[in-house]
Amino acid sequence: MTEACELSAVDARRLIGAKRLAPSELVESCIARIEAVDPAVNAMVARDFDRARVAARAADDAVARGDALGPLHGLPIGVKDLEETAGLRTTFGSTLFRDNVPAADQHSIAALRAAGAIVLGKTNTPEFGAGANTRNAVYGATGNPFDPTKSAAGSSGGSAVALATGMVPLATGSDTGGSLRNPAAFCGIVGFRPTPGFVPNEKRGLGWYPLPVLGPMARNVADLALMASVMASDDGADPLASTIAGREVRRPGDVFPPAECDLSRLRAAFTADFGFAPTERHIASVFAEKTALFRGAFARTEDATPDCAGTDETFEILRAVGFLSAHLAKVRDRPDAVGPNVRANVDEGLRYTAADVARAMTVQTTLYRRWQAFFTRFDVIITPSITISPRSWRELYPAEIDGTPTRSYFHWLALAYAVTVVGHPALSLPMGTDRHGMPFGVQIVGPRGGDAQVLAVAAALERFAAGDARLARPVPDLGALRVAAPIAGMEGFLGFG
Repeated sequence: MTEACELSAVDARRLIGAKRLAPSELVESCIARIEAVDPAVNAMVARDFDRARVAARAADDAVARGDALGPLHGLPIGVKDLEETAGLRTTFGSTLFRDNVPAADQHSIAALRAAGAIVLGKTNTPEFGAGANTRNAVYGATGNPFDPTKSAAGSSGGSAVALATGMVPLATGSDTGGSLRNPAAFCGIVGFRPTPGFVPNEKRGLGWYPLPVLGPMARNVADLALMASVMASDDGADPLASTIAGREVRRPGDVFPPAECDLSRLRAAFTADFGFAPTERHIASVFAEKTALFRGAFARTEDATPDCAGTDETFEILRAVGFLSAHLAKVRDRPDAVGPNVRANVDEGLRYTAADVARAMTVQTTLYRRWQAFFTRFDVIITPSITISPRSWRELYPAEIDGTPTRSYFHWLALAYAVTVVGHPALSLPMGTDRHGMPFGVQIVGPRGGDAQVLAVAAALERFAAGDARLARPVPDLGALRVAAPIAGMEGFLGFG
């Protein structure tokens, strides 16, 4: 019998509205799942169970009274520990903020609560989101739910693991170089990087800086679209949340439910590496096998890629600019309290000149225009979500792929940051497992501003894959996690290795 915590968000919300499932029942089921399996994976690191129970009882009463219910009424969520939550510890994965308890929710969390969501706790993240291996010196490492000795990726690794194991039906994430998409792929769930500004972020220090975005994570596309419909708005505190005076630009109905999409009318480009990403041979081979199963669903397919020449250096420079803005003072004043990834980015940023930044922004514009020309020929691009199969979380980052050294600690994320640089929306959709039995995901990239189109294509592919064990979303062995030794006892658990 399905436990309440395993219900999809859409189904749980429908049952709550029909008075067939009490929010308090759902919250207790999620708490029980956290307590049973989290010791093995360390995903839900700061817990707010007492306040969640109070909120759940209030949600029960609202249903009983026949009140108008929000779209997320009674649904428990996990919040990435980079997002500020009122009255709940928010550390950003940094010892500098070990005891930080914000007085107020940031906009994205306030919007979710206003829609009826109930925050169960904070999910683990690397320090300040730096790096795609979820480990830090405050809470330690998060293990992959399919093998806790392996990485869950990141930086939204805790959210991805919480979803994969049924701790919550919805969770928040953020993405600069793939931090929504990479852990989604490693853990077998769905992560969506929307267009910059789609989810307003008033906490971004560089207001017109489009690399970092906030976004939703879920176990299926419909759940993710439901969450996206609540998170999207035109809040003026974020200059990237473009608006037209007097008009509602981003409407919930634009993305939920996802539009019916006829794949047979779409032109799809397939690429394993965007022409430059250091994709593992194993991953490229699995990608070819998986996509061969659904290529025929499209009107026309071609192995093709936009010209991405210059993407590596452009991302390296622009990423470093963001780190200088956010973390220069920390590295300068408290270098002993800052981890190696943050220090590396700040040190790199200090080596660049204004001319370097100007060159990177010029190349970024050139890349953007190449992509626009490419999308006159295609409606969607499909790639692997990530360049490698999960490795040990003790490896701070992959220093080599197939024997070739990587350029930086984030070079292995090139499939994701190719999309980040040009600002297109993209989603990671689970597509079975690779040859090591670990989750495998494909990245669906849409045209400029094509957030709704990406969700529609993902929903159509999800339906196409239904019932095919080769493409179905993998599910971790919960029984094994329940009896597994706590990850906290593993060598190297706390810190950076």
